[in-house]
Amino acid sequence: MSTKKLWGGRFQAQAETWVDEFGASISFDQLMVDEDIEGSLAHVKMLKKTKILPAEDCDKIAAGLEELQQELHEGKLHFTVENEDIHMNIESILTDKIGPVAGKLHTGRSRNDQVATDFHLYVKNRLPQIINEIETIQKTLVKLADENVETIMPGYTHLQHAQPISYGHYLMAYYSMFKRDVERFKFNMKHTDISPLGAAALAGTTFPIDREFTAKELDFSEVYSNSLDAVSDRDFALEFLSNASILMMHLSRFCEEISMWVSYEFNYLELSDKYTTGSSIMPQKKNPDMAELVRGKSGRVYGHLLGLLSTMKSLPLAYNKDLQEDKEGTFDTVKTLLPALKVFNGMVSTLKVKKDNMRHATENDFSNATELADYLATKGIPFREAHGIVGQLVLQGLQTHKNLQDISMDEFKEISPKIEEDVYEVLKPEVAVERRNSLGGTGFTSVRNQIKAAKAQLNMD
Repeated sequence: MSTKKLWGGRFQAQAETWVDEFGASISFDQLMVDEDIEGSLAHVKMLKKTKILPAEDCDKIAAGLEELQQELHEGKLHFTVENEDIHMNIESILTDKIGPVAGKLHTGRSRNDQVATDFHLYVKNRLPQIINEIETIQKTLVKLADENVETIMPGYTHLQHAQPISYGHYLMAYYSMFKRDVERFKFNMKHTDISPLGAAALAGTTFPIDREFTAKELDFSEVYSNSLDAVSDRDFALEFLSNASILMMHLSRFCEEISMWVSYEFNYLELSDKYTTGSSIMPQKKNPDMAELVRGKSGRVYGHLLGLLSTMKSLPLAYNKDLQEDKEGTFDTVKTLLPALKVFNGMVSTLKVKKDNMRHATENDFSNATELADYLATKGIPFREAHGIVGQLVLQGLQTHKNLQDISMDEFKEISPKIEEDVYEVLKPEVAVERRNSLGGTGFTSVRNQIKAAKAQLNMD
């Protein structure tokens, strides 16, 4: 007596319920139900085209699958652990609906190429959504940068005041990071846009299938050229998780700075009440919780990447049950990433820039020290010597609480008689920023050129 499983012909004993639950994937792979039905429809159309199955059978199967699609959208489909995964659940429900002819659907394919196809489609269908959300953030950043080209702030290295920069320039740095993220996800599309369907279990099939036909039906650009690779490849998922991890890292860096800059110590920004929370005990608190959550969730996505890398590192060809572990992390990454991008965009699009506070922070520091060193170099003093001179002036300023712009002309003349009154203009933060118009620099003209190029790239004009 065989078991009740669809694959149970050679089995005499049936697993206990808890073992079934351990081995089942339906709790999470039901997220691919749309893709599973879509793949089956393409497969049965191919079986009809190639006359592997009678047209009457194929039409009946296709009609049943289309009914399942309708019931799915009406919320009427229900799945069981006993049927293990989404593929067996759909086949079982289809059998109940149209009878034994449903069993012919699996002709010329295996669950191995079926699940690979579903997974490719799942990632392929979600990559455009992610790219769209990133580009929405880019547009928000470009708009904010355009409004803040001449907003002056301290630029940092080692989290110490380094040189004054344009806040618009700062924002365009993140625009560039997100641009690379978009490029990575678009490249990810290339390796996702390949059809495994028809590779069967691992060795192909003896049936005269047409893999190019099913690939076209499913809008895949090409098919896997090797059946072993087709069912065992998860590089596209690893690329997705890697790209997602880099994207989350960029979001996290920005959120780290937001968390600092809304503090009393910096007070450069203020977040909308819509993206902050209060304290249960301290009435004055306005916490940047959404920024902190985006920052925190980066570790969650990193973990999924490491998890799949660890799963894949020792797998022999071709399919192994370990590959069931490829999906939960990927699904959770999509579930994490899309809301994080939406929240981030909402947070940045509604923040208030405290321009006066940013500029004031550049007036009582020594971030104009490089300007003075450059100025001395233009007067014929070797830059290394000028660097040392300004370093000594900074030390004296720290000891006497005097900024570089407060040094008298007589004191400057002691350094070099070539120094003129124009040195005070050079030391102004806005002048220091405005003059740095080398390609990619923080000068106002340079930043406007960056914004112009970004608007063209995003079709914002």
